[in-house]
Amino acid sequence: MTEQVIENTNIDLLASRWNRLWAALIDGTLALVTTIPLMSYFEVWEHITQGSVPIDITIKLAITSWALFFLMHGYLLKEKGQTIGKKIIGICIVTTNGNKPDFGNLILKRYLPVALLGHTPLLGQYLSMIEVLFIFRKDKRCIHDLIAGTKVINVNPNKEPSLRSFH
Repeated sequence: MTEQVIENTNIDLLASRWNRLWAALIDGTLALVTTIPLMSYFEVWEHITQGSVPIDITIKLAITSWALFFLMHGYLLKEKGQTIGKKIIGICIVTTNGNKPDFGNLILKRYLPVALLGHTPLLGQYLSMIEVLFIFRKDKRCIHDLIAGTKVINVNPNKEPSLRSFH
């Protein structure tokens, strides 16, 4: 698949850290709304109270969660480099050259490594926190951006998007 340049986008206008946070909060809320019922369905809560969740249930939950992620965000990620949260806020993922990222690379390099890091025993939660703290670099790129060769920019360069601009 050839990369297409995102039209009408000033690639020098990086999305603000706040807009990236709002988009992540929207996406996180959507994930919670879908994952909590799954955890009940797979009886995760009962297993937690007993001490641990069996690996087969953990795997089923992970596979189902990824399937739901693709159902919710797959089309937008493939076509526009956006998740639902990024679409609402008015930001998108592009390559460092300002091109639309290849969907396969986006998933394999941007999302999968972070998900695997988060599941690393004992260190996962700390590695995930360090990963996102990279946003405080001058180029506002997290580790997942560095791995995937991406950055997040404003879709409309003439107006800084914010929640106030969406009624």
